[in-house]
Amino acid sequence: MDLLATLRADPARACLLCDCAGPLAPIVDDPASAAPLPASVAALHRLAGRLGRVGVVSGRPAAWLHERFGDGLVLSGLYGLERVTDDGEGTVVELAEAAPWRPVVAEVAERADEGAPPGVVIERKGLSVTLHFRTAPDQRRWAEAFAAEAASETGLEPHGAKASIELRPPIRVDKGTAVRHLVGGYTAVAYLGDDAGDLPAFVVLDELAAQGVATVKLVVDSAELAEEVRAAADVLVGGPEEVADLLSELAASLR
Repeated sequence: MDLLATLRADPARACLLCDCAGPLAPIVDDPASAAPLPASVAALHRLAGRLGRVGVVSGRPAAWLHERFGDGLVLSGLYGLERVTDDGEGTVVELAEAAPWRPVVAEVAERADEGAPPGVVIERKGLSVTLHFRTAPDQRRWAEAFAAEAASETGLEPHGAKASIELRPPIRVDKGTAVRHLVGGYTAVAYLGDDAGDLPAFVVLDELAAQGVATVKLVVDSAELAEEVRAAADVLVGGPEEVADLLSELAASLR
């Protein structure tokens, strides 16, 4: 596969970054029960000792990522609003301009909890809140209306994803800005994603490719995959299990 050839050419100058939910962790009805596959976690840690940089860039909070991936990987949470430091203690730091939005997000999350119809799951993330309607697809309109009203009243910005809408501070960060911060100086970069939130990261890889960097954009296929995300892929991967196999194969090839 292209990923193997691209990253094996010069491992010390290669960077591998992955989204979590979808590629590494199967999508589940209850976001609180989501977890990366152990085989993927193990493979990423093996790769961290062989590639120049290995990391997870996710919409999940940085502390959540550290609980599940531990030390040794670059962990960027909430689309770059938070990150785990490399102090070995799991210390989370956030963008200074994000802190004032915590009480705003908390207030909106409280309102969502009180008003959510049955089946809609409210996921509190500290600096953002997500309205999940996967188990209540008929409540999409409620979620969209609630998000639009909350955004108008508070200044938070709504972002759609798979069967969900997230409200985040109006700070110009996304997976693209997070990836751009991590890839400087590498001659090969691969990114693994699965939804619209990963498109800004793919744009950064296109920019790198235009500058002569070897890049691979991998997308996890599913029935919910948006066509614009599918169109951005260099390689389609069947699902989290296939991702785990691919990462394990790559790690084994770099011994």
